[in-house]
Amino acid sequence: MLAWSDLLAALALLLVVEGIAPFTNPSRMKQALTKLVSIPDSQLRIAGLGSILAGLLLLFIVRV
Repeated sequence: MLAWSDLLAALALLLVVEGIAPFTNPSRMKQALTKLVSIPDSQLRIAGLGSILAGLLLLFIVRV
């Protein structure tokens, strides 16, 4: 059973990982975000789906 503390810990780790790039190299982060705007929506959705599936697979492996 997934406890609220597990969910909050996962959210906290997500925030830490998401904050590393802008903290360590903000100018490079701006360049990456500028390039992101030019990527077609379909490719972003595929990347998002891949990320979701990879996360679910990793969660399954860790929890089983």
